[in-house]
Amino acid sequence: MAKYDPLRDYLRRQKLDEFELTFAEMERKIGYMLPKSAGRPQWWANAADSDTTHVQRRAWGDAGFDAFLIVGADRVRFRRLPSKEAVS
Repeated sequence: MAKYDPLRDYLRRQKLDEFELTFAEMERKIGYMLPKSAGRPQWWANAADSDTTHVQRRAWGDAGFDAFLIVGADRVRFRRLPSKEAVS
């Protein structure tokens, strides 16, 4: 199991297209504290590169979401990506 798989699995189960989670809520789901770098927007940047080495980005991307840090609030807004069927 990869480090952020519990977050990915949680996101996959969500019905809402957009919602927020606090750092504390995410830490409870993954079982450990987020790194200090999670307080920077770059850590939450949405990478389109499938070869990214940033495992946290792969977790929400594989679940079909983009993530956006709410600076200074220790919270993140997750927004569902448009499905490929809806785009075509």
